[in-house]
Amino acid sequence: MTYTTITYEPGDDGVAVVTLNRPERHNAFDATMCDELSTLWKALRHDDAVRAVVLTGAGDKAFCTGIDRDDVPEDDDAYFFDPFTYEDPGDHIGPKGNELWKPVIAAVNGMACGGAFYLLGEVEFIVAADHATFFDPHVTYGMPAVFEPTLMASRMPFGEIMRLTLLGNHERMSAQRAYEIGLVSEVVPGAELLDAARWAAAAIASAPPAAVQATVRTLWAARELSRRQALELGNTFLNLAMSPEALAEGQATFASGTRIKPKIR
Repeated sequence: MTYTTITYEPGDDGVAVVTLNRPERHNAFDATMCDELSTLWKALRHDDAVRAVVLTGAGDKAFCTGIDRDDVPEDDDAYFFDPFTYEDPGDHIGPKGNELWKPVIAAVNGMACGGAFYLLGEVEFIVAADHATFFDPHVTYGMPAVFEPTLMASRMPFGEIMRLTLLGNHERMSAQRAYEIGLVSEVVPGAELLDAARWAAAAIASAPPAAVQATVRTLWAARELSRRQALELGNTFLNLAMSPEALAEGQATFASGTRIKPKIR
């Protein structure tokens, strides 16, 4: 499929790279990008050649700055703002909203603000360039911040997401601070960002995919359900992924005698 607002690069190591490709608009999403991302995430569910995904933005200024406000004229039916049947424009741009349970790693290469959290709230973890920043401008412009901070609330301490949200445009969280609070798992120089994210994705993609996807699904359930509910689902996820083929692949890795030399982070 040909895309106009994103690029898609499949790799021969099981890793695909998805790039938000509107650098002239700081990779803000419009209706077309929303549709293209949703279509791509759904397609990747059925592409067995892809075992992990890296999500990033074009250029080095911005990962994504949310919805493109210049693309929302008052009479545009692409965004429907009836309060009784509200359809949020960012509701289906993330991988989990499209039922993709293959791991997605975000490589944040600059500003990530507002609607960018629809995406960052649904990835497995985040690697950031050292110049990356995080903020939410909603309240500065008279709009309540609702969905975006809700998606990020479980990734950040309460005081941090509250501060980030209420200060709006008055403060930006640095990559280093994001690392300190656990929002970001690694901070690297900008020139090394994609390599760092790809390395992690390739390492994940080297494992049997059923085991990886069941693990991803399990941990998201553990995050969103009570402890008891998540444990009760454990046997379901375990049995779904514990196939003879996956076990044979894992045993072959163990029996090969080759030991992985781990990276110390």
